[in-house]
Amino acid sequence: MAANKNNTKKLTRFEKARVLGARAIQLSMGAKPMQHKEVEKFIKSSKSHDPIDIATKELELGILPLNVRVKE
Repeated sequence: MAANKNNTKKLTRFEKARVLGARAIQLSMGAKPMQHKEVEKFIKSSKSHDPIDIATKELELGILPLNVRVKE
């Protein structure tokens, strides 16, 4: 039951900041954005290609391949 609770848990603001920061660093170091039509549309429509904005969009869509482990 605890595993199910952790899988569906909403991220805290600290976890969200850590995930966004890690993904933004990856993007700024040359990693390509995740292949998703919403992300591609966002990048084309956006005037700035800010890694934090792209990472935020990827997180909102739930397509980031990152796991958050919480120690209890």
